[in-house]
Amino acid sequence: MFVVVVVLWEFALRPLGIDEYVLPRPSQIAAALQTQLSDPMFWTHFQVTLQEALVGYVIGVAAALLLGTAISQIRLVERTFMPYIVAFQTVPKVALAPLFVVWFGFGMTSKIVMAAVIAFFPMLVNVVEGLRSADADRIQMLKVFGAGRFQVFRMVRLPSALPFIFAGLDIGIVFAVLGAVVGEFIGAKEGLGYLLLQTNYNFDIAGMFAVLIVLSVVGLLAHMLIRLLQRKIAFWAEENQVIAS
Repeated sequence: MFVVVVVLWEFALRPLGIDEYVLPRPSQIAAALQTQLSDPMFWTHFQVTLQEALVGYVIGVAAALLLGTAISQIRLVERTFMPYIVAFQTVPKVALAPLFVVWFGFGMTSKIVMAAVIAFFPMLVNVVEGLRSADADRIQMLKVFGAGRFQVFRMVRLPSALPFIFAGLDIGIVFAVLGAVVGEFIGAKEGLGYLLLQTNYNFDIAGMFAVLIVLSVVGLLAHMLIRLLQRKIAFWAEENQVIAS
């Protein structure tokens, strides 16, 4: 299927009258990708975006794990924070990027905050739902045998939540890359988002496709890494329930 699509794409554009500056041929995209990969500045942009996404991802995941655990286990925390979280969750996260640039500047900090916020909500929802999905009969059995609250959490709630947690990790890493790139769109001097804007200004559509391919590969590799970790750690889960936001 991939070969058929690429071949048709390569040879059908000219008969269809589609200009190359609108939709370049795969051979042109491959040449642009080779040029990008051989340019040291490209790797500087790549490193910046990757650092912003990973740092924001770690911050967002850590905050979601802590807050999600507290919400699922402590009713007072749930009543205090959950209404505000639900209200904030309805705000389009991408729309917050200009505010973050104003508050945190044009440097990496605003992009890290953007990546953390976007990765936070899917992870939070999955953590809360996962910890609440534990089998009530198993919990009751442990309590009958004298298990404390921490023992119940460690032996039942956390294992039951792991498939949900990995689902949140999976979608969160993709969202973190998205947040970093969107933040670079609003205001940046380096990064793959900045590079996308530059290729757009120069009408280098093949170069834009090349950058998009790199971003796709980064997301795919991150997804494969999370799935590999899940198979090693939460090997009993047959399939994930992804709760996105």
